Amino acid sequence: MTRLNIQEAKTQEEILACHPVVVELRPHLQEVEKYLQQVIRQQTEGYHLMFIAEGKEVKAILGFRCQEFLARGKNLYIDDVATHSTARGCGYAGALLDWAIEHAKQQSCDTIHLDSGYTRLDAHRLYLNKKFQLSAHHFSRKV
Repeated sequence: MTRLNIQEAKTQEEILACHPVVVELRPHLQEVEKYLQQVIRQQTEGYHLMFIAEGKEVKAILGFRCQEFLARGKNLYIDDVATHSTARGCGYAGALLDWAIEHAKQQSCDTIHLDSGYTRLDAHRLYLNKKFQLSAHHFSRKV
């Protein structure tokens, strides 16, 4: 595989190009305008949407933000990581995770965190291969 060009989606066009990949991970964001407005709102709060494209087709995305907590210091939190279903197994997600690890180092982060659905076993294998550890249970509640 040639060196992958990892870019940040900053323009509306770039954000929209990421939609087909994002919606596979986040199916509740089917409505394109709702998705676009959500990303723009999150960007004002420090969210970054990175992507790998071949030509004009986005193959994989990684959404993250840097945060600081009393419990774990400064960390890079990965909100979203996904590869389009037609491009899985090509190393895109691994390349994005490698990029995130290097970016976290450059930002003087202490750790990287992400949550993953308990049934996403292929993703878990990738995270474990990248030396992530299962370190917590995540609890949630609708209000």
